[in-house]
Amino acid sequence: MSASPQMAPEAASPEQIYSETVLENVFANLSHLRRTPHDHHFESLHSFTDFVISCLASSLVIVYLNTWRLGTLTKWEILLFYPVVVVVFCKQQRLYRRFPNPGLLEDGYAVIKAVVYATFVLIGCLFISQSSQLTPPVLGTVAAANVAGLIIWRIVGRQIYVKKLASGKAGTNVLIIGANKVGRALAEHLSSNRQLGYVVKGFLDETPSYSPGVLGRLEDLPRVAREEYADEIFLTIPSTSEVTKRILLDARKLCLDVTLVPELFDGLGFQAPLEYVGEFPVMELHREPIPSLGLFIKRILDLVLVTVGLFLALPLMLLLAICIYIDSPGPIFYVSKRVGKKGRVFGFYKLRSMVNNAESLKQELEAFNERDGTLFKMTNDPRVTRVGRLLRKYSLDELPQFFNVLKGDMSLVGPRPPLIGEYQKYKLEHRRRMDVLPGVTGLWQVSARKDPSFEGYVSLDLKYIENWNLWNDFAILVRTVPAVLRGTGH
Repeated sequence: MSASPQMAPEAASPEQIYSETVLENVFANLSHLRRTPHDHHFESLHSFTDFVISCLASSLVIVYLNTWRLGTLTKWEILLFYPVVVVVFCKQQRLYRRFPNPGLLEDGYAVIKAVVYATFVLIGCLFISQSSQLTPPVLGTVAAANVAGLIIWRIVGRQIYVKKLASGKAGTNVLIIGANKVGRALAEHLSSNRQLGYVVKGFLDETPSYSPGVLGRLEDLPRVAREEYADEIFLTIPSTSEVTKRILLDARKLCLDVTLVPELFDGLGFQAPLEYVGEFPVMELHREPIPSLGLFIKRILDLVLVTVGLFLALPLMLLLAICIYIDSPGPIFYVSKRVGKKGRVFGFYKLRSMVNNAESLKQELEAFNERDGTLFKMTNDPRVTRVGRLLRKYSLDELPQFFNVLKGDMSLVGPRPPLIGEYQKYKLEHRRRMDVLPGVTGLWQVSARKDPSFEGYVSLDLKYIENWNLWNDFAILVRTVPAVLRGTGH
């Protein structure tokens, strides 16, 4: 494609020719496409939320208009079938992509179209079933309630997500392969458009230099990806298929998503969907599957169980707080800095079970450490108070971590979060523990609590992560109860 005089200076470099001809050609021919977000589970969560909102909106209209006298078939069509059709047309309107359109007006227009189409389908079904109980005013009110509910949810959801991005609690860590003009432009675009949900960690290049942000060569991908907790790779270099295949194979081993700023070559990119990250056209080569529905249910169960647990445990926590206050001077709660998912540091809550200057005394006790490697544990630790021994024996000092679960820093089940000092001693393979939310309890706590081996500790955590499912979480929670009642903590 020949470039216009305004777009192609007379002394165009090879990078300029590449970026102008390839990217302009893709934009010109594929401008109707939008970018699929990194988090594929967003589609499942958003569609489920839309279904619930549609059910609630339709139910409220029926209650408000006092139309419960409708026949059973008609009510099922409105309360169940209609929301399903709404979700189907929302998907058809490409609404289940994080910020699929430039603004809320476009989202609102797409919602209106989806609801109108779904309403016509409902009218057709009512006509086929020969039901005349639903009047046009009722149908119109149901449709309007659905439009209002879905648009309000999108406004609120967008604001929540932007706040999470700003606070660092959400976002996709990306590495860019190629520190050339295209790669730099992509990094600047992603950094200046935080609502897209990407956090640029740095570059890898075939010929690394001391320029800012270059973290190594292409063969350093496994090390850099683990160090930076990368979730996705963007390929921006004009490369051969062999180079791309090598990067793709490494990325698959590391469970990383791979997205290509396309050169439109044959082979690996054949039939791969071309989409957009903001203004940048990309080609998705690999997508790591995420158990989205399971993780959503896990979070809901966390919130429900923790809320019930706190309601039941608050009187006990109040009694324990009084005992701690009487037993030794110092604060009731102990807040330490721990490392959570993707290396994020958070405040970890416990009831204080040690003397107030326990951290300063730790250095003197290192010789008595009964754990090999990174962890520090010792029997009859002199820093533990009288009340603290009881708290630790029955793991009562862990009760405040329910607040960590409510905040989203932890889950009920998962690997235990390490101290910053312990985390700094981790090897790269140990950092896989931090790929998920840490937990109040875990597989190690219920199966090998007295095993002093750090490698065994890590091995059980990795086994939990690689074989995760809701049933395993439930089994660990059930096994935690007798482990606590037996008083196996120390």
